[in-house]
Amino acid sequence: MKIVLTGSLGHISKPLTAELVEKGHAVTVISSNPEKQKDIETLGGTPAIGSMDDVEFLTATFAGADSVYTMVPPANYFDQNLDLLAYYRSKAQNYAKAIRETGVKRVVNLSTIGGHLGAGEGSGILLGAHDVELILNALPSDVSITHIRPTSFYYNLFGYIETIKNQNIIVANYGAEDEIPWVSPIDIAAAVAEEILKPVAVRNVRYVASDDRTGHDTAAVLGAAIGKPDLKWIIAPDEQVQSALEGIGMNPKIAAGLVEMYGSLHSGVLAEDYYRHKPVMGKVKLEDFAADFAAAFQH
Repeated sequence: MKIVLTGSLGHISKPLTAELVEKGHAVTVISSNPEKQKDIETLGGTPAIGSMDDVEFLTATFAGADSVYTMVPPANYFDQNLDLLAYYRSKAQNYAKAIRETGVKRVVNLSTIGGHLGAGEGSGILLGAHDVELILNALPSDVSITHIRPTSFYYNLFGYIETIKNQNIIVANYGAEDEIPWVSPIDIAAAVAEEILKPVAVRNVRYVASDDRTGHDTAAVLGAAIGKPDLKWIIAPDEQVQSALEGIGMNPKIAAGLVEMYGSLHSGVLAEDYYRHKPVMGKVKLEDFAADFAAAFQH
């Protein structure tokens, strides 16, 4: 198969590229960074260097593809002028136009837990991913689309390292006794690869998770790995968390969206649909990630 992947060689696209190449497929990897060209070639992929904002580039790259994996690259949350919803919508519209013009029939799109929630329903910054789903779903009915909805990424826990070092606590407006569905990019890549290679025509959603653990359990596992067995997870008020985010320079609207998103996870709204369609857990457990966390913590 001829497969086009977005996401450069990020956390998901790198292992995804390696798996698809190993299985004998012709894999083109889109990246905006010319320095990634050699790395893509080393993995056995074909680099396509260009901008996601260039519809002509996307259309030329998608031409002839049997399957396309779409994802919206991470935005700069510290850009005070960033309109995050507009950012997501513009990327989705570019993808949709390139897919429509090239006649690609199989699309696997990286969405998120909470992707089912619309405006005002508690999704916070995840509303952009919801809009991406809607834009792609407006493609002709003969385009097969799977929206991959991963849960909370393990690597987001790296953001708490400084607080752990300075105060021996994890502070957030969710967690503690809440069950948190964690996920590894490795397990996401495996699910994406499986969906890309499915021959059947579908329009569906697939959740991906690796381990369901409470905040207290998460803190205990990480604490044991870093030599801080008394590490605690503490829930803070929304206002305190937003103030802290703005204090480090985050765009206030995005900070508010993050607080809303995590507050929705705390209330249970964000994960309701996930629990209704709970997947088979992936291979990478919290204890596995804890080794990576400990290495990052030490360095």
